[in-house]
This record gives sequence, C-alpha cells and structure tokens, in this order.
Amino acid sequence: MEQGSAREGVRPPCAPGVPADAPVTGRVPEQLSVGRSRDTERAGGGRGARGEHPQAGYAHSEPPVPRVVRHSVRGQILEALRSALVDGELVPGQVYSAPVLGARFGVSATPVREAMQQLATEGAVEVVPNRGFRVSERGPRELAELAEVRALIEVPVMLRLARTVPAERWAALRPLAEATVAAAAVGDRASYAECDRAFHRAVLALAGNEQLVAVADELHRRSQWPLVAHPATRRADLLADAAEHTALLDALAAQDLVVVQALVREHFAGAEG
Repeated sequence: MEQGSAREGVRPPCAPGVPADAPVTGRVPEQLSVGRSRDTERAGGGRGARGEHPQAGYAHSEPPVPRVVRHSVRGQILEALRSALVDGELVPGQVYSAPVLGARFGVSATPVREAMQQLATEGAVEVVPNRGFRVSERGPRELAELAEVRALIEVPVMLRLARTVPAERWAALRPLAEATVAAAAVGDRASYAECDRAFHRAVLALAGNEQLVAVADELHRRSQWPLVAHPATRRADLLADAAEHTALLDALAAQDLVVVQALVREHFAGAEG
C-alpha cells in the first residue's frame, strides 16, 4: 500500500468539523505504527515488518506515535485514532490502553480515553473493563448490511435531488469530488475517508434534512472501519471509487436518473469490498 505524504500543520480541506483556517501547530499523528516504541527500544526489541504485532501482552502491541502539540487535544487524538482505524494501524481484536497510548501521544490518558469512548459509541471499539479498548472485529456481512441500509437511504434522496437541483449547484460540489481524487492518487486512505464523507454530506445536505445527513454520515463512517484481516486497499481501488463521485455529479447535473441510481448502488457495492 502506497502511503500519502505526512500532513504537517495542514488539515485536508474536506476534514469534518475543522475550519479551514484552524491553527494546527506541530505534526498531527497520522499513522500509529511509524518507528518503534520507547518500551521496545529499552527492551532491545522492535517490531518486524509493517502490520506485524506481538502476540504476547496487549500493552506491547500499542503502536508508537509522534507527540501531539496541545491544540484541541481531544479532537486531534480522535482524528488520529480514526485515521489509524481506517489505515488498519489499530488492529481488530487488539486491546489498547488509554494510559499507554496517552504516553506515546505525549498527553494524559484523559483525552485518549474520551476519544476512545466516542469511538465506542460509533461501534469502532468496545470497552474492556480494567484493560482499555478492543478494536471491534467486523466481518463482510456487517459491511454488506451497512451498504444496503445506506442505499435504502441515499438512492431515493439522490433521485429526488436529480429532479429538482439545478446543474450549477452540482458544479459547486466538484471541488469536493476532486479532493477525493487527489487523496486517492497518493493512496492516502485516511484523507480519502474524510473527503469521501464530506462529498456525500454535501450532496445529501441539498435535501435540507439535517437528521438525514447525520444518520447517513454515521452509517458511512461505520462502513469505513477495517474488517478482520482486511487487506490494504489498493490505490487503484481508491481511484476507481473517487471517479464515481465525478461521474455521479455529471449524472445528477444531466438529470439522468437511471445512471444516478446505477452509480450510487455500484458505489456502495464497491465499498463492501
């Protein structure tokens, strides 16, 4: 899997809930498995190839991370953990403790625990009493069910929008579609996940129903968590997925309902893999 360039002091334009001009000092952790932990270095050991995790003791499976400079610490850690989930750096079935992760972020355990509690409400992790948080193990069936529910919600809405929204409104969303292409081109799965959700939120927002957008975005986010033993997404797959965004905008602007329906269903079906 090709890795994208590190984001230092810059948030993606499609990052959810972060103003474009929000100051970010220092490097936002983006991949939690870069380098070796202090614990393993002191012990004279280290990790093997990327993706290999020790089997003995959950504490030593904690991925090493750069320090976070305090600015909206909980938000930075939450986004870093979400990126790690999408990238598969937080491994399904593994237990991660808030104090150990906090030490490696250079913060107290409290913001890490708060971020993990948020991830627990999203179904990405589950609380393990007196130990920490276990990354949820999900199979293909759950992903297929999420895709089915998303299609039930989004297909009728997009068909209605195709009939009523003028072409110039769709043209205004093209930069969001292009942002997904840019993230896919460098194989940056975490940024792609953010931009993908931003695009779908912007499309559905034209329906004027905030509850619809919130529910659809939650389903979308859950569909992006990794599967058990999920292989790394190829850059070609990301590019194909991103291309469907621009094609969808063209079909919506042309009011081509048949193509809109086919593209949306194909888009969700592709997300299952």
